[in-house]
Amino acid sequence: MPGVATEACSVKRIVLGLTLALALLGLSRPASAQVQGVDEFGAYGPSNRGRTESPQVGALELRFGPYLPRVDSSVTGTPFKDTFGTSTRYMLGLEGDWQLVRFPHLGTLGPGLGWGYTRATGRARLTSDLNKLSDEKTSLTVMPFYLVAVLRADVFARELNVPFVPYAKLGLGYALWWSSDGGTIAHAGDVSAKGISYGPQYALGGMFLLDFLDQQTARDADNSLGINNSYVFGEWYGSELDGFGSKSRLNVGANTWVLGLAIEF
Repeated sequence: MPGVATEACSVKRIVLGLTLALALLGLSRPASAQVQGVDEFGAYGPSNRGRTESPQVGALELRFGPYLPRVDSSVTGTPFKDTFGTSTRYMLGLEGDWQLVRFPHLGTLGPGLGWGYTRATGRARLTSDLNKLSDEKTSLTVMPFYLVAVLRADVFARELNVPFVPYAKLGLGYALWWSSDGGTIAHAGDVSAKGISYGPQYALGGMFLLDFLDQQTARDADNSLGINNSYVFGEWYGSELDGFGSKSRLNVGANTWVLGLAIEF
């Protein structure tokens, strides 16, 4: 019945919420120290015996970090610096990975697909006097996508109880970009200030396994949500989005770093 099902679902959520709250407050003991009780219905209480981890097929990352497009490296002069200055801009991104293959005593390998968004704004210089700024706002928006192979060496966490997972990525990036003046696409004569850029992308990073801090909460997340592991991570990456050295492609790639949160499921 719908009413009964809804009530049961609500009770399940309340029980799960209380369990997670107790774990976060440190009221739950490590699995090795937890003892089962026995009543007229049999054994009760947490037990790690016979527990199996849910299947692990992929990962999801939320990424954030500074981003300075290398526009000035692909054109004459320094138009990006002159227009937008040297202030730090940031990029927000998402990445999803499919852990296609698992190598024993090493880790996983599979494809990863990512997306990002960043925007720089400033005041354009007057064409009649380059030493003066106009009152009109101008912007450059960059939206990169990428497809990479991701190798995660989780052997340290799985077999050595060291909560650290190094990883490497290699693949191709593809970015949409456009420049706007006063809310409309800028033009230079008949040419619109928009385009696409592409090229190689690579990264090295490390992840800290948060499950190590509270193993009972990690088990609850796996049992109820199918989340195998959760991490914080740091990554350095480079993208050469200049059409593989083409003089006709604006380089909107960057060499930078990101911080983020990740889950495996």
